Amino acid sequence: MKELVMIIRPEKLEDIKQILDDIHCGGMTLSTVMGCGTQKGLDTDANAINEIRGFKTTINLLPKIRVEVVVDDKYVEKIISAVRERCASDHVGDGKIFVRNIEDAIRIRTGERGLKAL
Repeated sequence: MKELVMIIRPEKLEDIKQILDDIHCGGMTLSTVMGCGTQKGLDTDANAINEIRGFKTTINLLPKIRVEVVVDDKYVEKIISAVRERCASDHVGDGKIFVRNIEDAIRIRTGERGLKAL
């Protein structure tokens, strides 16, 4: 099993949901996050001070969506290819996909383990 963590543009969420639905992915976890990568955030006044959770910062952060799914290994490349096809705009800030190994999964209600728990 693999966990895919996808950091995407908010407007691409429906595309991601459709991709995961097409492969009958059992579930996903979504988070609204803020961040910046090579684009360094918005092009605003370089001296602007932003306040995030009470801390002052000059870093410009952009809204992103974090999508986490755990899938059978056989779906990983299919998902990655589909996400790149539908979500790449060829501009900085399209996002990232991180792939992690998952040792086990347990469904709390039934005790099922591994792929059955997904």
